[in-house]
Amino acid sequence: EDGHCKGEVDRSLPHPQRLLWDIPSEVQAQVHSSLAVAQALADDVDCHKLRISPDAFIQIGLQLAYYRDRGGFCLTYEASMTRLFREGRTETVRSCSNESCAFVKALEGGEAEEQCRCLFKLASERHQNLYRMAMTGAGIDRHLFCLYVVSKYLGVESPFLKEVLSEPWRLSTSQTPVQQIELFDLKNHPDYISLGGGFGPVADDGYGVSYIIVGEDMINFHVSSKYSCSETDSHRFGAQISKALQDIMTVLTSDTKTSSSSKGTTQPQPKKLL
Repeated sequence: EDGHCKGEVDRSLPHPQRLLWDIPSEVQAQVHSSLAVAQALADDVDCHKLRISPDAFIQIGLQLAYYRDRGGFCLTYEASMTRLFREGRTETVRSCSNESCAFVKALEGGEAEEQCRCLFKLASERHQNLYRMAMTGAGIDRHLFCLYVVSKYLGVESPFLKEVLSEPWRLSTSQTPVQQIELFDLKNHPDYISLGGGFGPVADDGYGVSYIIVGEDMINFHVSSKYSCSETDSHRFGAQISKALQDIMTVLTSDTKTSSSSKGTTQPQPKKLL
């Protein structure tokens, strides 16, 4: 009740110790080689030219689209992998943050583009941090579920867990990873492009959004909602997503265009997002 765990502390337990690993030189060489390859791949992603995470860009775009579609914000679910752990599966990234809401309100409120860019950067950094926390076991939803299981086992009623676990996920999202892009030429064989898969909404009055980043020039979205809900419309929300991403891209690239114009140089145009 006072925020502390009940029970006696066992002082005899050994303190945690940092493990020191003896890594052979051959393994170290492979690590450095893999890091160089990964860095080269990361540097080749177009969104990184704007110093933003592609996933953060999409997730913040979804927040803007939902705000325009429903006139407010909602609890948002994004699936994150926990493959760093043995038998790890998923954790939840609660991607509707105070920072993303601040950016959306500023953009919709007609704030200056410079202010919007600053708020977007904060929202993007916040999202990346939330994703890293989820991947490394510092998320909260799996812990909440464990507390729920233990409470049922002990027969303890928790008003906190009852309230938190009953909150609806009106925006459920997930990115579908792609590993076959390098096996064929997307431009010469566009009919080989996979649309990915989708899933239904979690809440009766919500949306299910699955997206897949296909190469450098395309993002595919699967948007689902229930016919029985008069407040949601998959086609309408899909159009809102497209416009939101384009509007954000305009705000982010206007600064680079202004800088290049003042210097008398030509800045490469950003690639199409949809």
